[in-house]
Amino acid sequence: MPHGRVNAAKFISRYLNEPYETLRGGEEAHHLLATVHADRVCPPSGHSIRWDDCYASADLYPLTWKARLLLTPGGIALPPAEHLIGDSRERAEAAGTLAERITSEGRQFGVA
Repeated sequence: MPHGRVNAAKFISRYLNEPYETLRGGEEAHHLLATVHADRVCPPSGHSIRWDDCYASADLYPLTWKARLLLTPGGIALPPAEHLIGDSRERAEAAGTLAERITSEGRQFGVA
């Protein structure tokens, strides 16, 4: 009997338990990390996936997972993408710093 695919995303909570969610920046942090991820992977020259879809796919994740989208495997913030300038570049630098903090603190609290 064939089995249908199960969308695991609906079983993964986007929020960490309190107080961890609030300590890491809450909804503002979710928005910043998802925005920078979408900015990074969707250059203005075009991309096969729309910016809104990139944002939405990252926004599904908890903060600790979103943070990893902007870090190297060693936990260091990726440099801002070459195509980011002005406010977008500053936002990417701030998000990298936040991602490093979220990951570091997540390890300390055992939620990373």
